[in-house]
Amino acid sequence: MDRGSERDTSPGRGAGDAVAGRIPLAVMVVDRDGLVSHWSSGARRMFGVGREDAVGHPAADLLPVSGALPDDLGDATPDAYGSYGADDALGPDLESSLGGRTGYPTAGRARLVPHKNPSDKGLSQQDAPHDDHPREDLPHADLPDEDPARADLAYPDVPHEDETRIDVLWWAYPLIGPGPSRLLVLAADATRLRDERGYDDETAERISPGFARHTELPAPEDLARRLPEILPNMGPGLSGRIVSQVLELGYPVLEFSQYDRVPVTPYWGVPRRPGRMRTEAVVPQQRTAAAVIPVGAEQDLEYAAVRERLEFLNEVSSGIGSSLDLGETIREVTSAAVPRFADFAGTHLRAAVLAGEGFPDGPPDVSTVMFRVWVEHNDEPGRWDDTVPVGESFAFPEHTPFYKCMVTGEPVLIPRVTEELGDRISGEFEKRDLRPLINGRSLLIVPLKARNVVLGFMVLMRRPDRPAFDDMDRTTGAELAARAGLVLDNARMYTYQENVADTLQDSMLPQVTPRMAGCDVATRYLPGTRLGRIGGDWFDTIKLPGSRTALVVGDVMGHGLNSAAMMGQLRTAVQTMAAMETPPAHLLRNLDDLARRLGENYLATCLYAVYDPIRGELHLANAGHIPPVLVRAEDGRSELLDLPTGAPIGVGGVAFESTVVRVSPGDRLVLCTDGLVEVRGCDIGEGLAALCESAAHPAASMDAACDTIIRALNTRGGRKDDVALLMARLNGIPDDHVAEWQLDTDPREVARARRLIRDRLLDWGLPQAVETAQLLVSEVVTNAVRHGGGDRIGLRLVRTEALLCEVTDDEPDLPAMLGPGPYDESGRGLRVVSRLAREWGATAGGHRKTVWFEQALTAGR
Repeated sequence: MDRGSERDTSPGRGAGDAVAGRIPLAVMVVDRDGLVSHWSSGARRMFGVGREDAVGHPAADLLPVSGALPDDLGDATPDAYGSYGADDALGPDLESSLGGRTGYPTAGRARLVPHKNPSDKGLSQQDAPHDDHPREDLPHADLPDEDPARADLAYPDVPHEDETRIDVLWWAYPLIGPGPSRLLVLAADATRLRDERGYDDETAERISPGFARHTELPAPEDLARRLPEILPNMGPGLSGRIVSQVLELGYPVLEFSQYDRVPVTPYWGVPRRPGRMRTEAVVPQQRTAAAVIPVGAEQDLEYAAVRERLEFLNEVSSGIGSSLDLGETIREVTSAAVPRFADFAGTHLRAAVLAGEGFPDGPPDVSTVMFRVWVEHNDEPGRWDDTVPVGESFAFPEHTPFYKCMVTGEPVLIPRVTEELGDRISGEFEKRDLRPLINGRSLLIVPLKARNVVLGFMVLMRRPDRPAFDDMDRTTGAELAARAGLVLDNARMYTYQENVADTLQDSMLPQVTPRMAGCDVATRYLPGTRLGRIGGDWFDTIKLPGSRTALVVGDVMGHGLNSAAMMGQLRTAVQTMAAMETPPAHLLRNLDDLARRLGENYLATCLYAVYDPIRGELHLANAGHIPPVLVRAEDGRSELLDLPTGAPIGVGGVAFESTVVRVSPGDRLVLCTDGLVEVRGCDIGEGLAALCESAAHPAASMDAACDTIIRALNTRGGRKDDVALLMARLNGIPDDHVAEWQLDTDPREVARARRLIRDRLLDWGLPQAVETAQLLVSEVVTNAVRHGGGDRIGLRLVRTEALLCEVTDDEPDLPAMLGPGPYDESGRGLRVVSRLAREWGATAGGHRKTVWFEQALTAGR
């Protein structure tokens, strides 16, 4: 007699129990070393550990057992089928099974401690419960006695926030055969099973995991067929071996009593996306041979079928391409096919297309890497997460219809995938059993092309209960793919141009050193919101001799590549002239001449400032730029510096003036472009007032001060231009960190220079720097004595983060590094300086020149 006919009706259970075993399952495979080799998405949702953090790690660490349930689990023994009845103990210890200390299938209950923080172990935020996914999205009808009023229930695949342990039902199957796999573990959350089905405590305690011959269960063929679907990603060989052993050892069941067993069947426990309801396809049904078709009706049916497909293509064309964002376009294209044209749609693109690179070179081949970028289907949500995960990249095997479509650029139609064909296709994938997905279905693969180059392909499938794809569907699918290919190529080109613009813009922005001699610097750059986003705003900090720093902000008028190219030319010119110690006003005049030589349409504004931390002075010149803000450290007051405005660079024939401003240690200088303070429809004076107010706001750091300014001025809205912001805290250099001497042009002064340097470094507590500094000073002063003009030589030593030494004489010609021969007795001084100094250089101003070098001060000196 069938054991199912003798079942007692358990409290809280009733009609509809045929599907009562559909519960979310966690599936994992453990190898001979106790390490996880396969980990399903259900395991990720139940235990909060992502696949990348699980595979290769000890299973016992991922399933932390906090102790068995009150019954003694160690004395239970299985029946003839390895089953544990409700009157027995709750099963053997899970830790014992994970350790491989059992040779027969085991089942039981254990309390596990889940990982609470999804980000800790790879649980993505979409797997966590969200308030915008109501409980009604779950397929409640699959389990008995659902109480729809229990609106406070959380998702079945995510632990309650207030729980510290979960009650787990588990089944463990020892595996034999080739390969390292030695244990298959299935797990279900018993707490969710109890709470969501409304079982009373007595019924809940009676539920236990067990095993039964699948031939004694209802619909045994269906159970055997669906069993592979619950296994995580693995090849058909391993999948088939595990399935056969599971069927031999005993099918997993839920036991409510000795004779009340319900088979566990796949259910993925993922809420259906809002709006993605299962909808029957609007596809004309195929005619049967026995049907009597009136005269002229055949033409009417064919016309209706053509009209239906044309309407479908028209609706698709109007629904895709609403965005130039590549990701959004991919989702639109894939979703357009389901459920009206197909039940499953998966879009695959070449890596170069997805990365926003240039147009792919040549046709794809066996080494071409494809990315599965989106999947839509109207099967149970989550059903194919493990088999065809979104984001996966791989090269398609050569002897598959997917590869054929990719290399030929033509649609591939398989009206019905037979078991033999499904086995052959699945066998080409080493770690992927595609048979549950493709067997019995109708398959259509269409290429996504643009300009006769294959960008990727789309896989379309219909369930066995729908009409198979035919030649008209192939034409429809090809047209769908052609329109989708054009839309994707537009998005790809836009993404590519955006990447080029961003790369160009980033390459032109300097890598500013946050600490310069006597000042700290912080910067911000915000691209414009206009299409293309590339602009001509720039900032720069330039290291100058004498521990000085040049601060520059400029704005080329206009946007696009031309403005960015001019910005690069002007920035390079400013750096070159600054290194030559060109005074600010002369530098802007030279820049104006250069802009007019480059073209009549080149216009730009520029503010150039030189900070001398020893003298405590700012030398500024302005070419049509908005004035800077100076925040005084003494009282926190901010002010716009009153500078001669000057004309923009490129106007020509306009004089530029320089202004000197005295500053104190701790003062802050703020320079920015007009995109920060200008808003369409508002007076620029309001923006400048807001800039002054936000610049004076106290901040814990320079970066925090910049962020405060950006937040304050961005809240006004309406900004479209790009923004460059540079802030410098003018710390100055204390007087006791600067030493200056005057030397005679006498060879005996070289020894005196060495003594002066030695004594000062010892006073500063830098004895380890003495030897190198004396050698370098000796070489530079010797050159000044031998080759310099005049009667006096200036020697200055400045201590900052490094040691700066300057030697000045009255000969304006700059020294040159020579290449002495092996027998020359001189000419090696500058080579010694170049080898031992961190940096060195020479500048000329008026009738004098200065040779300088910097010596690094190591930690602890």
